[in-house]
Amino acid sequence: MMSKADVSSIYSEESVKHKNNVVLFATKSALAEKSTANSVSVLAGNSVRSRKEKKAIATPKIDATSFANRYLKPLSLAFDAPSAGNAFGFAPAMSKSDLQMFHAGHHLKIQDILGAHLHREGNVDGVRFAVWAPAAKHVSVSGEFNQWNIFAHPMQRVTDCGVWETFVPDLTAGMLYKFNITRQDGYHLLKTDPYGRAFEMRPNNASIITAPTEYQWNDQQWLDSRTETQAFNKPLSIYEVHLGSWQRDEHNNYLNYRELAHRLAAYVKDLGFTHIELMPITEYPLDDSWGYQTTGYYAPTSRFGSPDDFRYFVDHLHQQGIGIILDWVPAHFPRDDYALARFDGTALYEYADSRLGEHLDWGTYIPNYARNEVRNFFLASALFWLDEYHIDGLRVDAVASMLYRDYSREGGDWLPNIYGGNENLEAISFLRELTQICREQKPGTLVIAEESTSWAGVTAPVEDQGLGFSHKWNMGWMHDTLAFMQTHMADRVHAQNRLTFSGLYAWSEKFLLSFSHDEVVHEKHSLLHKMPGNPDQQYENLKLLYLFMYAWPGAKLLFMGNEFGQRNEWRFYQSLDWHFLDAEPHRQIQDTLKNLNHLYRDEPSLHQWAYEPRGFQWIDCSNPEEPILAFQRNSEFDFSIAIINFGEHYKPGYRLGVPEPGDYQVIFSTRQGGEHFTLTAEDHESHNNLFSIELDLPPLAGFVLKKV
Repeated sequence: MMSKADVSSIYSEESVKHKNNVVLFATKSALAEKSTANSVSVLAGNSVRSRKEKKAIATPKIDATSFANRYLKPLSLAFDAPSAGNAFGFAPAMSKSDLQMFHAGHHLKIQDILGAHLHREGNVDGVRFAVWAPAAKHVSVSGEFNQWNIFAHPMQRVTDCGVWETFVPDLTAGMLYKFNITRQDGYHLLKTDPYGRAFEMRPNNASIITAPTEYQWNDQQWLDSRTETQAFNKPLSIYEVHLGSWQRDEHNNYLNYRELAHRLAAYVKDLGFTHIELMPITEYPLDDSWGYQTTGYYAPTSRFGSPDDFRYFVDHLHQQGIGIILDWVPAHFPRDDYALARFDGTALYEYADSRLGEHLDWGTYIPNYARNEVRNFFLASALFWLDEYHIDGLRVDAVASMLYRDYSREGGDWLPNIYGGNENLEAISFLRELTQICREQKPGTLVIAEESTSWAGVTAPVEDQGLGFSHKWNMGWMHDTLAFMQTHMADRVHAQNRLTFSGLYAWSEKFLLSFSHDEVVHEKHSLLHKMPGNPDQQYENLKLLYLFMYAWPGAKLLFMGNEFGQRNEWRFYQSLDWHFLDAEPHRQIQDTLKNLNHLYRDEPSLHQWAYEPRGFQWIDCSNPEEPILAFQRNSEFDFSIAIINFGEHYKPGYRLGVPEPGDYQVIFSTRQGGEHFTLTAEDHESHNNLFSIELDLPPLAGFVLKKV
C-alpha cells in the first residue's frame, strides 16, 4: 500500500515530465479516449449470438452447497494503516464491515458502495468513486471534468484485497467518467464502471454519474398483490419483447421507454397476456447481440432513454396489471476491452484458464463463480433490478452453459471438477444462492431458468438439492411440438408420439412452454412459415399450435410477432411487420391468440394444477386412424376437455369419452367464427369413460369443451 506521499510523488514526476505540455497531454488523452469511446469491438465477443445446446447428460448427485462451504471461504482483510486521505486530503469513507461483506461475497447492496456516488464531504459536494482492481499498480479517475487526464485524480488503495477509492469535489450528475487502470507493466487501461448506473449511447461507452432518483412510484397495489398474482396456481402467460424492434417511429428510430410503455401496455392488456419478458435491456454495446452480451449489469440501456424513463415504463405496466420479467445474463460477458474483460490487466471477473473461462461458441468470457467478489457482483445485480426497478422476475439465460464444464467443448478443451466430473460446482452453488436470495429478499418474484438439458431438480427446492428456480423452459416440449407441426398432415398419424412424449415428464419440473425469439431467427423461419400445406392450411395449423400450447400443462411464453402470424423471420434492426394485420387471416390468428389468453386466465382447470399430475388426464392419445388428440384438464371444482384434429380429413361422428353425464358446451374453437354449441353426453362407454359425446371434427380444427 502506498502512502499519500508516494502517490503524490509518482504523479508529481509525471507532472514534471510533462509540465511544458500538460494541456497537450490532456488533449491527446481526450483524443485517445474519444477514439476508445467511439470504437465498437470487432472481437468475437461481439459476434451475433447463437445457440448450440448439448444433449442430455447424466448427472451424478454432488452436494454443491457443501462444496461451496468448503472451497469458497471468505477472505480475511488486511487493512492499511490510517491514511492522511486522498489527493484532496479527504479520508477514506468505506467501512470495514462493507469491505468484509464484499470480499466474503455477501454484500447485497454493494452497488451503493462501489461505483460513483454523489457525496458531501464536510462542506464540499462532489463524487465518491470506488472500484475493485486488486492487480492494478495504480488507479485514477478520468473524465470530461479533467479533460480525460489519467493523472489528474489518483485513487488510493483501501485494502490489500484491491478496493480503490477517491473523492473528487465539485462533480455533478451527468458528467462522464472512466477508471484508468495501470497494469503492473505500466500499460494503461480505460475502463467503464462495472457498477455504473448509466452509460453513453453506443458507439460511445463512458459511464455517467447519476444522482439518486426522485421518481415517485405508483405501483404499490401491484407490488402488494404480486405474491398472490404470481403464485403457481395462477395463470402465467408471457409476451416476449425486444424493445428495439417491437415498434419504431416512422424514421426507423427507437421509441422512448415512456412511449413504449403506453403502446405496449395497451396492446398486451388487450391480448390478455399476464406478463411481458424483456430481452436484455442491461446496457450492451452491439445491437446484433440482442442484449445478450452485457457490459452494464446495473444500467438500463440508454437506447430508449434514461433510468427514470425505464422506471416509468415499469410503473405504467404495473398500473395496467402487467408484470415484467427481465432477461438477465450471468453466464457470460463480452470481450470488449473497455468493460469487464481483463479488468485490472488480469482475469479478474473471468476464469484465467481458457478451458474454463471462454465460451467458444459465442466468443465471450465466463464469470469466475469461485471468486467471492464476482459472485457478489452478480448476486447484487439480480437483486438490484428486483428492488430498484420493481422487476417481477428474472429469466436467467443459458443456464445449461453454466452447469457443465464441457458445455459445447470437445474432449481436451475442458477441465474436470475436483471430483473428476463435468459439473461446474461453483456455478451450481452460485445458482442456488441466487434463487435463495431472490426468494428471501423479494418474496413472490420469479426466477426462471432457460435450461435445455435433462439436469434434474432445476425447480426443486435448494434444501432438496435442487437449483431452486421457479420455472424451467421446456425445450424438449418445444422441439417435439414444432417437429410434429412441421410434419405434413398426411404423415402425422405416425408422429403423434412427438406430442404425447412430454406427458411422461410433464411434472418432473415446473415447466414453462415457450416459442421464443430463438425459434424465428437464423433461417429457422417464422412459426407461420414452418407450418405445412397451402396458405389456408398454414393459418389453421398455427391456430392448432397455439391451442395445443394453451391447453397443455405449464406456463406460456410467445415471442412478439407470432401472435398475428408474422410471415418473415424476426429482424432486430426494424419494426415488426404490422401491415400483416391488414389481412383477415392474420387478424384471425391474433383473435385466436387473444381468445386463448382469456380462456387460459378465466378457466381454473387450465392453470390451477398446471404443475401437478392431478391437473391432467389423457382421453385419446393413440388414435390409429387419424392424428387426433383429446385430453382433460382439471381444477378443484371443474374440468375442461381439449380435442384437436391435426389431420387434413373431416371426421364425422367422432365419439369422445367424458367423465360425467350432462351437457358439454364448446367454449373455444379455432374455426372462423368460433362455433359455440352444446352436446349432451350419452350413456355410451368410450375411451375408458362410462359416458361419451358425439361430434363432427372438421380438418385442422380444435375445440375446448366444458360441462355446463
